[in-house]
Amino acid sequence: MAQIVLFENIHPSAREVFTAAGLTDIATYSSALPSAEIFDALRGAELVGIRSRTHLDADLIGRLPALRAIGCFCIGTNQVDVNSAMLRGVPVFNAPFSNTRSVAELVLAEAILLLRRVPEKNNRVHLGHWDKSAAGAFEARGKTLGIVGYGNIGSQLSTLAEGLGMRVIYHDVEAKLPLGNARPAGSLQDLLAQSDVITLHVPGGKATENIINAQTLAATKRGAILINASRGTVVDIAALHAAVQSGQIGGAALDVFPTEPKSVDEPLDSPLRGLPNVILTPHIGGSTQESQENIGREVAEKLVRFFQTGTTKGAVNFPELPYQDAGGNRRLLHVHRNLPGALGSLDNLLAEHGLNIVSQRLQTQGEIGYVITDVDGEVSDIVMAALRAHPITVRCDLV
Repeated sequence: MAQIVLFENIHPSAREVFTAAGLTDIATYSSALPSAEIFDALRGAELVGIRSRTHLDADLIGRLPALRAIGCFCIGTNQVDVNSAMLRGVPVFNAPFSNTRSVAELVLAEAILLLRRVPEKNNRVHLGHWDKSAAGAFEARGKTLGIVGYGNIGSQLSTLAEGLGMRVIYHDVEAKLPLGNARPAGSLQDLLAQSDVITLHVPGGKATENIINAQTLAATKRGAILINASRGTVVDIAALHAAVQSGQIGGAALDVFPTEPKSVDEPLDSPLRGLPNVILTPHIGGSTQESQENIGREVAEKLVRFFQTGTTKGAVNFPELPYQDAGGNRRLLHVHRNLPGALGSLDNLLAEHGLNIVSQRLQTQGEIGYVITDVDGEVSDIVMAALRAHPITVRCDLV
């Protein structure tokens, strides 16, 4: 079985990083595998790379004792049971910033297309009509862009939009320092009432589920444009369909959906299909050559650093320990239950086997602690067996 398994056509830059680090036992799959097949593909794997369609649940993770780390070659990690992974001593890494520019550019392009009614005009020309009317077509300059969620993508979009002469306001549940001339709106309702273009950049989850619904859509400026390139669960699709049909929303662009097709040949099931002023794209916000190459390198580098040094910097579910040069002959990576005296019992066990600790770093998070220990001397199989058999041990590896 392969040491590294990569699913869903991850960019070749990831393989380049692994190979350069001396990790050459790699199996690749062009797509996600059915649940009945994925276990066999992962049996014996130490590092796993996935994108958004491969789901790693608690049961599957629990049946993979060799698994040391998971790399999500994307932004989101909700396709992985990250808590179960943590309790098994398995850090999960992602690429939270690598596709920021790609998503921001797509959103801005869609805003311009919808303001100019390009989707409708394009369709009519294809049907043989030459309609040059300027009715309902507007410049982006001078329009108000309302950004819901002023994180990495939202703030990048903010600077791009200002370059076009747009006025930018934003709403975020956390206080954020504005870039350029952007200003925070007093509330979501205030943003909706002011904005000519509304764009959503919030995480998924219960807190944001259907935040754009019949009530919030009714609060928008009539004819406003709505763009969602964040999570499919953020928008009530039926309510949006009604708002577009009534003219309350003048146009919409969606790159994400509550339920997305699992294959190229499976059609999208949405009432928004066929509407002339709605742009529907197949979750391509980050699908540029530049972003996929960056994601491939970033996540692979995180996996390699963890595999070879134990650093968990950038892990989404794990105590973070930064990189540090090895201070001894061997390095132990020990994940344990976060209990009083845990570190002392580990150190005593090493002392009983004649191993001197050269350096040691500990960090805890919730139910687990993670300690990197550099020791003088060789760590025998007997020592490793004793460490792994200790009652507080979750996982122990040697690098």
